[in-house]
Amino acid sequence: MLKVHKSYRLVVAVCDVDVFGRKLEEGNKALDVGGNFFKGKLMSEGEICKEVVRYNKEDATFNFVGENSVRIAKKLGLVTDGGVIRIEGVPIALVLL
Repeated sequence: MLKVHKSYRLVVAVCDVDVFGRKLEEGNKALDVGGNFFKGKLMSEGEICKEVVRYNKEDATFNFVGENSVRIAKKLGLVTDGGVIRIEGVPIALVLL
């Protein structure tokens, strides 16, 4: 699932379908993976990769949530294992370029 928000710079939210709608909480970390921010267009992995590459060229920031989404970010060289946190076992990566 991918959604683009337009602000002073583009913010791209990429979220696995199986994680959407969950409220993740662990210790002092919390993330609501529901609502308008993450509710985007269902796309194939190939389509998401193309969109992420395109928006990366436009100086966007990214929010990746879920195993598949974070794997895409790693595959494209946007994050490494050191840049991934987990809440309730769900991987999350923020990319601010």
